[in-house]
Amino acid sequence: MAVFILNACSADNEQSFANVSGQLAAPVQLKVGEGFVNPLGYYEQRPRFSWKLSKEGSAQLQSAYRVQVASTPTFYTEEIIWDSKKVVSSANAWIDLKGAKLQSRQKVFWRVKIWDENDEVSKWSEVNHLELGLIENDDWKAQWIGHPDTNEFDIDSVFNRSVKGGRFPVPNNKYIRPQYLRTGFNLNKDISQARLYITSKGIFKPFINGKAVSNDVMTPGWTPYHKRIETLTYDVTSHLNKGENALAAIVAEGWYSGRIFHPTKQQHMLPMRLLAQLEITFTDGTQKVITSNKDWQSTNQGPIREASNYDGEIYDANFELANWHSANFNKNLNSEKWKPVVTEPLEEQVLLKPKRHTAVRETLTIPAIKIVSQENGVTVFGMGQNMVGVPEVNIPVIKNQQVKLRFAEAIDKGEFSVTNLRSAKATDLYTPSKTGMIRYQPTFTFHGYQFVELSGYDQTKPPSLDWIKGKVLHSDFEVYDNFTSANTTLNQLSDNVSWGLRGNFLDIPTDCPQRDERLGWTGDAQVFVQTSMYKADVYGFWAAWLESVREEQSIDGMVPNFVPFRNFLTSLTGSAWGDAATIVPWELYQFTGDKKVLAENYIMMKRWLSYHTFNSYQHISTMSSHGDWLQPFTADGKNGGDTHKDLIATAYYAHSANIVAKTARILGYDNEADQYDALFNNIKSKFRDYFFDNNLLLRTSITKPPIYKNGSEKTGPLKTISPKMTQTSYLMPLAFNLFEDKEQNKAVNQLVTLIEKSDRHLRTGFLGTPLLAPVLQKFGHSDLMYEILFKESYPSWFYSINHGATTTWERWDSYSLQTGFNGEKMNSLNHYAYGAIASWFYRGMLGIEQTQPGFKHFKVQPQFTTKLSEVSGSHPTPQGEIAVGWSIKNQQLSMSLTVPKNTEASLILPNIKSISIIRNDSVEVQSTDLLPPGNYEIKGNFN
Repeated sequence: MAVFILNACSADNEQSFANVSGQLAAPVQLKVGEGFVNPLGYYEQRPRFSWKLSKEGSAQLQSAYRVQVASTPTFYTEEIIWDSKKVVSSANAWIDLKGAKLQSRQKVFWRVKIWDENDEVSKWSEVNHLELGLIENDDWKAQWIGHPDTNEFDIDSVFNRSVKGGRFPVPNNKYIRPQYLRTGFNLNKDISQARLYITSKGIFKPFINGKAVSNDVMTPGWTPYHKRIETLTYDVTSHLNKGENALAAIVAEGWYSGRIFHPTKQQHMLPMRLLAQLEITFTDGTQKVITSNKDWQSTNQGPIREASNYDGEIYDANFELANWHSANFNKNLNSEKWKPVVTEPLEEQVLLKPKRHTAVRETLTIPAIKIVSQENGVTVFGMGQNMVGVPEVNIPVIKNQQVKLRFAEAIDKGEFSVTNLRSAKATDLYTPSKTGMIRYQPTFTFHGYQFVELSGYDQTKPPSLDWIKGKVLHSDFEVYDNFTSANTTLNQLSDNVSWGLRGNFLDIPTDCPQRDERLGWTGDAQVFVQTSMYKADVYGFWAAWLESVREEQSIDGMVPNFVPFRNFLTSLTGSAWGDAATIVPWELYQFTGDKKVLAENYIMMKRWLSYHTFNSYQHISTMSSHGDWLQPFTADGKNGGDTHKDLIATAYYAHSANIVAKTARILGYDNEADQYDALFNNIKSKFRDYFFDNNLLLRTSITKPPIYKNGSEKTGPLKTISPKMTQTSYLMPLAFNLFEDKEQNKAVNQLVTLIEKSDRHLRTGFLGTPLLAPVLQKFGHSDLMYEILFKESYPSWFYSINHGATTTWERWDSYSLQTGFNGEKMNSLNHYAYGAIASWFYRGMLGIEQTQPGFKHFKVQPQFTTKLSEVSGSHPTPQGEIAVGWSIKNQQLSMSLTVPKNTEASLILPNIKSISIIRNDSVEVQSTDLLPPGNYEIKGNFN
């Protein structure tokens, strides 16, 4: 006799049997927030839930969903924290938790089911979970601790190098040596769970019982430390033992205590500190908490003697501390090295918040591929790829003979060249304590390099390629391998852009990873954000950085040129740079459809627009700007380009007004949206007549009144400006909709004429270049864009590749194989700004562009050309992956298209005749206006 037991406490009221055969396949790829899977130490008290429809299931569209959140994975009625019930909606992403907010340490479980287009219900998904970190400062019982002798005078801690044409004096820095901190404790019960909550002022590496707690590096990362320091949460249950245990950490200077930018007397030097709280729950339900406090011991006489982001790491194995991080540490051995820590209370004004994006980790290992040179005990290894990270060396050494590792991006006329690093030493030193083979990998630094110079090794052994490996470091997100073509140089360019992204997304988006700068320049960020979203899973990365931007915004609305900001650096803000405050959130919304990114940043966006208004007069901006940075062939040879800065500033003023108006409308602030719409139209009208004449030619002479800094008029002599006609002077108003529809073609003709005059080469810098492809495509000149893109002579993208580039460069002519570096001191071979072109690989060549935020509806309008015989690629969206591939042979088009489930697409093929479309290998499609989910094969004749 069979006995069936029905659970009367089931929380699934709509269907008693959760796994009845014949039900739809369950939703898959459950994620929380900006894409986290089962996160530990999560930051949101009201999480957002997302999922996708199963590829294998029969459901094509979602008509409704139900989300449940519970305190246990069994989901009994009494355990349910929130039940959305059946919600009629096609939304499968960014579903907010309703009801009470989650609290620090709280762990919850969640699941989802969906109804399809026929109102058939699916199985429940697999159960996922999330656990919050410590949300409030009051959750911390620990104190900041550090070594008592934090300041050592060291006049040689910073190189004195020529920077920007002058020599900076070596400041009297108080050098801060890395600190080793430890405590011991006894556990006399069986352990159920243990969590380590930890952060530092500086960067840290934690250990329990002699083992590293995680693979994270450079934690906690870089935020505006005077306002917020991020914290990490680790599950250390398996690290602990019944009996004696040890908790330890090394703390180095990182961004908090180390120098930022080139040396100045106003260097930001603060003592390093550690904050740690180990919370242990025993199997009997009792708890024990180990905190950083006065009972810890510390030394600064460990083997890592120096550690600097810019200058490298110095390691002396003679200072190694046996078992210092283990439970069996002998505290009487070398007791003179160890001192009680100093303690400091938490500051109320500095928030301690869980890290809201993934930490930096090793993501790839690259072997050396070539010994470039070997002479007088100095060997140079080529990695074959310009990369960011640290080396792993496995080399023969001689006791107390110092090994030196230097790093360079290029070989300049046969020489290992570090001139473009400016004052950054970028040197790792290792002193062995014995003769033989050693393995060494720096812990608290990172370098941008393609070549490694090694000296000081045992010269009786011949150098070998396996001596050097490159460990690639960046914030731990997925970089997509999602574009390829029949053109190998184009493929290399795509790879170069991806490598530039990897190298400059190390906790924050930086301009460059190798020289004495490495700052979060906002202008670079806003021109590249769109491309990065096609190239990698970086929504969480950008959303986290935007929190820092909000924190760094000044009381008057000013957004600094780089974030995080250091006030001893004099560069404040500029148009197009500060406009990252509006552009980055808007682009993220377009890709994700997540309104939270707009809601979180709306006040910042409005305040930035107010700052624009304050720095304008009669709707013409008077804000400063870096200009169309690094435009080639400028009239005066300066870096700011020829496009007049008032034109740039006013165009961006209008662009930000338009974005804020649309944002207000989306968020339901209609009255504010009306005001911002009016402001945009006023700026647009004034821009047109102020800068252009009746024939839409740029005015060569414009009289502007004397202006106070706040944009008001003052008495005094008038000033005449003479804007130069440039490609960018037309690209900006065309891209930002600043010409009336009836005039746009005339403006396009002027732009095309300028391009023709430059032999179909670009003449654009950081700001104009990202606008070239979308503007030319919009107005029917994709063929011209292909010509510009495929140019191999300077200035062009292919020029750099023909001269050995494996990342995108800062300048169009940064380097050549014949003459080496171009002589400019500001010259990075790893700068992502010009990599913005790769957005067009997806939007143009593949034709994938959202028509609704989050790609719920999208269009596919490939820009076919005879210059390419074959292209394929894809883009992951909140609904699933869109994939496009096409080839043209003998004027015949063969194309494939995947429309993900729960989406619809429009297919636009203007130059294709005799089109045939088959869906899912069987169904002939008559209309391309609205394609449902499926796999499509398209044939046609290319004109």
